[in-house]
Amino acid sequence: MAPPLFLLCFLLCISHSHQMLLLPLTHSISKTQFNSTHHLLKSTSTRSASRFQRQHQNPVSLPLSSGSDYTLSFNLGSHPSQSITLYMDTGSDLVWFPCAPFECILCEGKFNATKPLNITRSHGVSCQSPACSAAHSSMSSHDLCAIARCPLDNIETSDCSSAACPPFYYAYGDGSLVARLHRDTLSMSSLVLKNFTFGCAHTALAEPTGVAGFGRGILSLPAQLATLSPQLGNRFSYCLVSHSFDRERVQEPSPLILGRYDGFGGNSEFVYTSMLWNPKHPYFYCVGLAGISVGRKTIPAPEMLRRVDRRGDGGVVVDSGTTFTMLPASLYNSVVGEFERRVGRVQKRASEVEDKTGLGPCYFLEGLVEVPTVTLHFVGNDSSVVLPRGNYFYEFLDGADGVRRKVGCMMLMNGGDDAELSGGPGATLGNYQQQGFEVVYDLEKQRVGFAKRQCASLWDSLNRHKS
Repeated sequence: MAPPLFLLCFLLCISHSHQMLLLPLTHSISKTQFNSTHHLLKSTSTRSASRFQRQHQNPVSLPLSSGSDYTLSFNLGSHPSQSITLYMDTGSDLVWFPCAPFECILCEGKFNATKPLNITRSHGVSCQSPACSAAHSSMSSHDLCAIARCPLDNIETSDCSSAACPPFYYAYGDGSLVARLHRDTLSMSSLVLKNFTFGCAHTALAEPTGVAGFGRGILSLPAQLATLSPQLGNRFSYCLVSHSFDRERVQEPSPLILGRYDGFGGNSEFVYTSMLWNPKHPYFYCVGLAGISVGRKTIPAPEMLRRVDRRGDGGVVVDSGTTFTMLPASLYNSVVGEFERRVGRVQKRASEVEDKTGLGPCYFLEGLVEVPTVTLHFVGNDSSVVLPRGNYFYEFLDGADGVRRKVGCMMLMNGGDDAELSGGPGATLGNYQQQGFEVVYDLEKQRVGFAKRQCASLWDSLNRHKS
């Protein structure tokens, strides 16, 4: 099928030998932004739950956990260009940012990565464009051009190219925005993309920072890049440096890799599982989960996590924008039960900490602490991923000065009753559990892969290779 007309004019200024583009992802949270570790964990767990639950209530894109995700920087326009920093999100398919004049309602105290941009030199997008239809949840171009007040005879003859795409509404878990589509030059490192399509918001509710959508859909950054540069747009990966919410631990950025690179054993080190198509949420990267092991005990996943049905129910979303992994209650309770059997018989349960953080089970830790290994078994042959202890068990000091005790909490969350998880994915693999892995999205072969990495070292190695 021929590419959409709005993408035929998309020009890519890049050499044919350019097989990889390396970009830095910056983690946007620190313990210093919160008055306590409890506050940090409660805020992050609440946002993770909100994002997951909203997936089952609304067919549009979902919220990022503000202050706990990864940002990516670009330049927009030329002569002169303007810098902009956005959240990188694999769970949505639109690139948007605030534009001047910008009004953000209920945004006090929220992380704000960039100033609103002046886009007076940017070009508008026609109501006839497939991009306009995509932004309006696939509404027909005839309806959109009628809303744009294009005359009927022009609508009938598809001669509404001068009529602008109407503003569109975009909802998140605890916020929303109204935006218009525009086109301009987007620059990332050595890559220059002309006629890049993006959303420009002048009004937002509780969403002061824009988003670089990396999901599946024609408006996402990888999709627009892949139109004329498949070697860069059809495969991307990131490797999230382990942080434990402590900015001092992160000396290097997390590498975001567009395209393919040689080294580290090629693809042989990756554990792959196939992408599943979700008809209701087509921008999601869904995979199947067969079970979870706690130590030597393997707990089968409910059938809903192994596949996605025709209504869009089931599967697991691999998501860079949700912090903690969300599981359906039946699987979560089984994991907690095994965890309690292994850890709770030795360590005392810290119920008050669970109430303060939104996580559980939590334990007061005394002496040598043995925590069982947690392994995710994805659908496919040899598709198991062993999580590092720090990815699922967070240890910190609890209590006032002078009386502080070491506490540990499991970092997997209860996503709700299985029967209530209709209309969306059954689980989400959050970015905290993805730390220390290179996660690759192979769009050509329709699969997601995981490889254990020292992400800071990977950044250094790729940076040397690039130069």
